[in-house]
Amino acid sequence: MSNIRNEDLKIVVVDDSDFSRNSLITILEKNGFNVVGQASSANDAVPLLVTGANVFLVDIVMPEVSGLELAKMLTENGKDIKIIMMSSLNMESIIIESISNGAIDFLTKPFGEQDLIRSLEKIEIEMEKDN
Repeated sequence: MSNIRNEDLKIVVVDDSDFSRNSLITILEKNGFNVVGQASSANDAVPLLVTGANVFLVDIVMPEVSGLELAKMLTENGKDIKIIMMSSLNMESIIIESISNGAIDFLTKPFGEQDLIRSLEKIEIEMEKDN
């Protein structure tokens, strides 16, 4: 895929780790993706829907409200939100719960840059088909 990214793809990164969040944003921006917001908690992520965000990269293990609960909240709002869950927990039950809560992909930490890019490129291809 070319370095020209679909401008309609608006990404929010949600992770309670500043290091992880900043690393992801650096990778995304370096690869031409449009990051419209970031949050260190699920509660801070929900208001970012007003940015027009349609892709959320969500860590599962976060204080107060888990990424799984956030995924459920995002999909219940009625907008077409694509969610990619991220976690070092690589248990089948967690992956199944992620998908049942609305995630379209699951990345096991630590994952490589190309794993993240491929996951987002699938969303780009899907969006191009829908247009």
